[in-house]
Order: sequence, then structure tokens, then C-alpha cells
Amino acid sequence: MILAPMQGLTEVMFRRVYEECFPGAIASAVSPFISLTHGNLADAWKKIDDVWPESNLGSMPVVPQILGKEPEEFVELGNRLFDVGYPEINWNIGCPMRAITGKHRGSGILPYPDEVRAVLDSIIPRLRPQLSIKMRLGLRSKEEILELVPVLNDYPLSSITIHPRTGRQMYSGEVDLDAFGRVMPLFLAPVIYNGDICTKGDAERIKRRFPSLADIMVGRGVLYRPTLPLEIAGATISDEERIALSRKFIVRLMQEIKDRMPSEQATMRKMKEYWCLLWKSLPISETQARVVLHEQTLEAVEKTIWQLTQ
Repeated sequence: MILAPMQGLTEVMFRRVYEECFPGAIASAVSPFISLTHGNLADAWKKIDDVWPESNLGSMPVVPQILGKEPEEFVELGNRLFDVGYPEINWNIGCPMRAITGKHRGSGILPYPDEVRAVLDSIIPRLRPQLSIKMRLGLRSKEEILELVPVLNDYPLSSITIHPRTGRQMYSGEVDLDAFGRVMPLFLAPVIYNGDICTKGDAERIKRRFPSLADIMVGRGVLYRPTLPLEIAGATISDEERIALSRKFIVRLMQEIKDRMPSEQATMRKMKEYWCLLWKSLPISETQARVVLHEQTLEAVEKTIWQLTQ
């Protein structure tokens, strides 16, 4: 099982605490993307703290993800990451954010198979780490991925992760499992499924329907239910144990945030950002959970979270 990249959430702080609380539950992670920032590699290199090896001691293994389409900068950054110990990097051609897609980055490049081919033609011969890809069915249409199959099959990709929505859908609407099922066997590279796995039953249904999957990738489901990877792996966990483990994880993560963030305001914002998802693992109501979001001081946020996790 692979932890999905979620900007601001599945960063090294989260990965390290998760591995501490649930050792081995998640085999590996793809990092939130490092942006090539429109060719400014100096800026990109300044932002690799999240995957710097020393920062990831005690964390689960991670594959750095790159967002961008500038071949020279992509190769240089990828090879630098290889030099510091990463045998694989991931290319993000799935991000649905409009500020990104409008520049033919993320899922914005999916309607343009010739652009995808041009990037891969340029980087693959010079890239020392293996390359995997994370993508969607398309930007505007789920049919766009069909034009990309012959392109991606021409390159030695280590895997292709598919989130079966379009970029325009963002995270709304249903995942299109029929479209995923049609395209999955067409790819030569191993295919990984990502999207809306929030329960053990969700994972079991995906695995039954697509038995040839290389793996599954889980994102928000881990924040909604931190014990989910254990449950998917077959562990029997009672509701009492699940809640106790979730409480322990939340408290430990909040302490890590307090220890690592540079200011009280940044600490409070980060705690609230995680709390928006993590509270769902506790036996509390949405009304109770919202109290945290309305608190105006770090002391009040900490106190309320503490009370709700006891």
C-alpha cells in the first residue's frame, strides 16, 4: 500500500509520525510535489526539505514527485535526487488545480499527448532514476487517457498510478471505475489504483474488480481513519482499539506540529488543517469538531483538541 501525495498534509512530518505510531502499515509514499516553478530550478531545489534524506529518518520510504514540464530542469532535479539516494521519481500529470492546469502542468498536459511525448523523449535518455507517473483520466474528458496509452507505452516507466476522475472534476463526483477498467489493461507498465479508498470494504472491492493491479494508493482515507492501512492488511481492530490508536496518533501529530512549525500562527493553521480531516476518526460530532476551527489562539486550539481526544 502506498500513501498518496497530498500538498500540505502527507509531508515528512506526517509520514514520520505515522510510521512511529503504525510501523510498517504503509509500505511507501509518494511525496507532495516539488514544483519546477516554471524552470526556476534554484527555487525548486530550495523546496526539497520534504524529501531530504536526513529529514526522512524514521519515516516510511518515499518517492519524490516532480511537477513541471521543463525537460532540462526536470533531468537536473531528478538526477540530483538520485545522487542523494532516490532510485525513483514520480512525474505529476494529475494535479487538478486550475492555477496549474492552465499552464499545461499537472492534468493540464493530458489533452496534449504530443507535449507528453516531447517531455519524455527529452528526459528519459538522460534520467538516472526510474520514472513513474501519477495521472488522471484526462483534463476535460475521460477519453483523453486513451490517446496517452500509446505514448506512455513507448517508455520504460516503473509504474502508472491512475486516479479515475478528470481534472475538471477535482475531487467531486464518483470515480469512474468502468473507464479505469477499460484503460488499465492497455498499459504495459504496472498500474496502481488511487481514489476514494476510505474503508476496508472500498479496498477489497477495488482489488476484487481489478485483481491484476500492482498496488493501491490511499490518501484522505488514512486521515479519516488512521488505522485503515492496518485494517486493509487484515488486522482485526475493535472500535475501542481503533479510537484509542487514532487518539494517540492525533495527539502525537499535534505535538510534532508544535515542535516543528516556525510560529504560533503557523502552528495553529497547520493543526486546524489536519483537524478538518482527523476528527472523523473520533466518536465526536461535527458540531464539536468545529469548535476547534473557531478558536483564535494556539492555546485554545490545543486545549480543545486535547479535550476532544480524551
